[in-house]
Amino acid sequence: MRLLVTGGAGFIGANFVLRAVQDRADVSVTVLDALTYAGSRESLTAVEDRIKMVEGDLTDEPLVDRLVAESDAVVHFAAETHVDNALADPAPFLRSNVIGTFSVLEAVRRHGVRLHHVSTDEVYGDLPLGEPVRFTAATPYNPSSPYSATKASADLLVRAWVRSYGVRATISNCSNNYGPYQHVEKFIPRQITNVLTGRRPKLYGAGANVRDWIHVDDHNSAVWRILESGTLGNTYLIGADGERDNLSVLRLILELMGRDPDDFDHVTDRAGHDLRYAIDSGALRDELGWAPKHTDFAEGLAETIGWYRDNEWWWAPLKEQIEARYAERGQ
Repeated sequence: MRLLVTGGAGFIGANFVLRAVQDRADVSVTVLDALTYAGSRESLTAVEDRIKMVEGDLTDEPLVDRLVAESDAVVHFAAETHVDNALADPAPFLRSNVIGTFSVLEAVRRHGVRLHHVSTDEVYGDLPLGEPVRFTAATPYNPSSPYSATKASADLLVRAWVRSYGVRATISNCSNNYGPYQHVEKFIPRQITNVLTGRRPKLYGAGANVRDWIHVDDHNSAVWRILESGTLGNTYLIGADGERDNLSVLRLILELMGRDPDDFDHVTDRAGHDLRYAIDSGALRDELGWAPKHTDFAEGLAETIGWYRDNEWWWAPLKEQIEARYAERGQ
């Protein structure tokens, strides 16, 4: 299989590429990535001689068209993703997440190429705290940030191109990922690297917000399962039953790193901060037989801490700039 991976130098995409090269000898991988601040060639160093790396923008339609024409399938990870950045400047999110997805859709339509579009549970908005309800594929879209609104727009474009043009596509909406190669601006790696650099971790508000955590390798194994066996036109929700509030996650990080679990600072909460995400992945499990392997969150978190401790070369050049940006926001 000739596989084009958009955003393959970002967090989830890079982990997908690393596993694909390692585990699937029948797959040749081309990565298209704009290599903005969240994309890193260094994340792919281990496989750089076994993939084709193309630096370019999704809105470059001739480039996207050429790469899609050379592919049997496209896995579309590329997106601007961080809510805080979207609140500060939504324009890049519109360009990448909406116009970029349109460019990919038009290319796969012209060339009849299979597409899997990777999205987020944030398109559904949020859920009440303390109630058993979860997101399903039938949950109405109700995005609450510029980031989730642009991802919802992209999802709806994919659905429309499937229905109107017969594009062979599937969609997945996944909960919050953690694992190696995640940018230090994100919640878990920020806290880990704060401890490693002698800073106090930071917690938005009271930390009551709940996220449904999944290891990045489990997310990517589900993407493979959907790409190979999913029903065209369907949307699959990916989750690992990992609901935890932010305060509990931060305290666990501190305990695993040998620190007092209350050794952190409360900072200004994010505007419009979603309360709770929770995924019902029953359709994926029942229809496609998928199940997560990283079911012990503390164990997975300890492995992630170990990765950041052992790979300071990867994240240290980014750290000062990110913390300076957060300081400007009072966070």
